[in-house]
Amino acid sequence: MWNHRIAFFAGVILTLAASPLLADADAKIKARLGKVLSPGYEIGGIKETPIKGLFEVVVGADVIYVSGDGKYMVDGRLIDLASQKDLTEPRRAMIRKQAVDQVGEDRMVIFAPDEYEHTITVFTDIDCGYCRKLHREIADYGAEGIRVRYLFFPRAGVDSDSFKKSVSVWCADDRRQAMTDAKAGKPVETKSCENPVQDHLELGKQLGVSGTPAILLESGDLVPGYVPAKRLAAMLNAKEG
Repeated sequence: MWNHRIAFFAGVILTLAASPLLADADAKIKARLGKVLSPGYEIGGIKETPIKGLFEVVVGADVIYVSGDGKYMVDGRLIDLASQKDLTEPRRAMIRKQAVDQVGEDRMVIFAPDEYEHTITVFTDIDCGYCRKLHREIADYGAEGIRVRYLFFPRAGVDSDSFKKSVSVWCADDRRQAMTDAKAGKPVETKSCENPVQDHLELGKQLGVSGTPAILLESGDLVPGYVPAKRLAAMLNAKEG
């Protein structure tokens, strides 16, 4: 699973600059982080920041900052006080979007109206109350021109009833109908097959998902919790503008 998890983020790897300063810092930072990172976390890229001697490091699906000598790490956001702009969140958003797109739509359950303007990706738990509320209103999202891509995030973890239900939904002949039935509390035939459920769960954890539903916008922004269709459409249109 760890190796497969790393593969999710292969497409997020950034091109390293070739300056001698960065090359020296790159080696030191990788050497130091290599000793402290948990298994399964890969350094995706290193680049200079506006602060001399401080480097941005992509680790998995997150961004941290490390001094050029590899001795100090800052885990937080970098703010440009002059412009009052958050320099970290746009980078994290880009990484989240790339990581989710890397999954591939053939590994998602998708509900799409005939015509749509926006696509959201929802980490969902079959047994989550607000996930069920969102799905009951799936036609409302469609009416607002929103296509919904589902990724499974059974909060109780592997081997839980929610996990098994997720697998059964994926393995059903009609995944969309099985998803609708399961979220309505109806029984779904228990099935087993090759499935992406655990990969979805691991990806969600990498992206910082802790509750459901968690909605990833086209911008890469992660919105926690249920958002009504009209309000979500307004948010998406505002991002687009």
